[in-house]
This record gives sequence, structure tokens and C-alpha cells, in this order.
Amino acid sequence: MKVPFLDLKAQYESIRGEIAEAIQQVLDKTAFAGGPFVAQFEKEFAAFCDARFAVGVGSGTDALWMALLGLGVRPGDEVITVPDTFIATAEAISYCGAKPVFVDVDPATYNMDPLKLEAAITPKTRAIIPVHLFGQTANMDPILEIARKRKLLVIEDASQAHGSEYKGRKAGSIGNAGCFSFYPGKNLGAYGEAGAVVTNDEELDRRMRMLRDHGQAKKYCHSYVGWNARMDGIQGAILSVKLRHLPDWTEARRRNAAVYDKLLAKVKGVTAPIEAAYGKHVYHIYAIRVADRDRLIAALAEKDIHCGIHYPIPVHLLDAYKELDHKRGAFPVAERSAVEFVSLPMFPELTTAQIEAVADAIGAGVEASVG
Repeated sequence: MKVPFLDLKAQYESIRGEIAEAIQQVLDKTAFAGGPFVAQFEKEFAAFCDARFAVGVGSGTDALWMALLGLGVRPGDEVITVPDTFIATAEAISYCGAKPVFVDVDPATYNMDPLKLEAAITPKTRAIIPVHLFGQTANMDPILEIARKRKLLVIEDASQAHGSEYKGRKAGSIGNAGCFSFYPGKNLGAYGEAGAVVTNDEELDRRMRMLRDHGQAKKYCHSYVGWNARMDGIQGAILSVKLRHLPDWTEARRRNAAVYDKLLAKVKGVTAPIEAAYGKHVYHIYAIRVADRDRLIAALAEKDIHCGIHYPIPVHLLDAYKELDHKRGAFPVAERSAVEFVSLPMFPELTTAQIEAVADAIGAGVEASVG
């Protein structure tokens, strides 16, 4: 049985008419860059996140960068994050002129380990970026407590966590700001590039709206050196349509994860993801850990089952950050995860039969590698 890693077409077919109508409305109003459709989505997404404000931008990377700039992170500052993430988290820090400082991740959730945080703080530390990896929030209370004690900012990288919860609070609404990507494969994905920052800080909202539009509050009156990070009107309209369906899609992902959990519990040699007691996992990625990852992926591919890897090289070992001079072994949990993770097919339209086929193939593949 063929099982794709992701099937964006299946989702599109289920909302084709709504999408066509939304795009036609943008065309009819010729509201292509920013404008009313972006403003409407911002209002809806802020409400979804239980936040006062949402600022639509051009990508998740823009969201991280705008949030850092808006909160005053500058050259010479240090920002603490994790190496088990996509490079965009660190890139945004670097493009502020600041230095990314890494701490290792928790071995159960693969999110920032609060026990490692204080040791990484220096007089130059300005902010902390916990990454809500794979759709599950970091353990935020101890992180926030350390931040309050040390007078540090907290910016949530919630790019994979749309609708995830921490003790009943929505991802993105917990720190000073929350940053989201709407890359097409995300739980809430645009049909192109888009992102957003949510916050309860009115002054930060004001600054980010100016920064995303060349630093201007009105045309040709530039108060800051900003950037062109506006969201397209078509993406705003599409995201409004898809946001209405997101709760149902999230529950479908959670049902699929429960089926995986049940089936993979029987397979020795597989470490399945856990849902932490403190929150609600939205399973953007369902990543297992196995000892011989490459052999398993090859075995699954022979059966037309397609998997991914998130992420094969931790950020501190990438050539892009070699000047930080981190050696292998610096962050052992993140490094071990990087060589063991296999991201299984996960999307709302995935069928039980497909999940059973994946689980059966994993069982056979793991047994073969052990044998």
C-alpha cells in the first residue's frame, strides 16, 4: 500500500470550493499586499490563540525576526534556544546581530530542558526562545520563572504548534510573543509562504506592524529601518478558510497518533513520541526513534511508504554555525535524537489502513535490522 509522507492535495480537494471563492474575493477587490483579508485573518488567528494581537508576515522566519527586533534584541546580545530545531530559529537571532546560545533538550519531549537553562545565561543574555517541537509545547512554567527572575524575554517558536496547549493555554500566548509559520505543510498551511506573530503587548504589536512595512506607520513616514515582510492578501484569505477547519484537522491528527501509539507499543526497538501531562500535542510531526534509522527508512521505501527526518543535523553542528565552535557531544540528547528520528506519515486524511500498513512495515523492518 502506498503511503505518502504528506498529502496536501487530499486536504485541498476537501475545501476546493471555499478556497476558490476566497481567492476570487481577493481578485475582485485587488487587495494583494496586506489589506482587509490579512487584517481579517489576523483578527481570527489572535482569537484562536487567545491573544490580543496577531501580525501577519511573509514567513515563519520573518515572524521570529520581527519579534526579536520588535522586542529590542540587538547586536551583542545573546539569545538562548535549542539545537534540535530548523535553522530558522537561529537565523533570526543571527540577523538581529545577536548570538545564538544553545541548551540541550529534554529526552522525553525533545523540547528545551529547563534544568539546563540557567547555566547558559550570561550578562549578555537578552531572550529565550523555547521551540515547541513537532506540535508539543515546551515545559513553560520553569522557563518563565527563570526568565522573570533574570528579567529576560521569552519568545515562543510555535511554528509547528498551531493549537497546541500548555496547561490550558494556547501555544504562542504564553511568552512575550509567539511565532508561527504557515508553510504549506504545517497544520495550518498557506498556499505559499506566510507567518504570524501573536502577542498581548500592544506596543510590540505596533512596532512589528511598522517593521514588517519598511518601518512606516503611514506611507513614506519611516520611523525605523524596517523590512518588507508583509503577508499577501491571497494567503490571508486562504488561511481564514483553513483556520475554520483546523480544530477538526487537529483532532484527526490526534486520532491518528493514538492509532500509531497503540500499534507501535507492540514493536520492540521503537521509541514513540509521548504527550506530556502538562499539555495537548497537535502532532505536526509523528517522530519515532530507532537505532538503525537509515536501514528502516530504506525498508519502508521498498514498500512505497514515505518518511522524513526532522532534523538530521542539529543546528550547532551545521557549517553555518561552525564559528560557534561547538564540538560533537556538546548537546548529547539533541545529537542522539538527530541520528535516530524517523518522521512517519502524518496528516488529517491518513487512514487507519495506511497507519496499520506503516506499523506493520516498521515491525518487519526493525526485526530485520535487529536480526
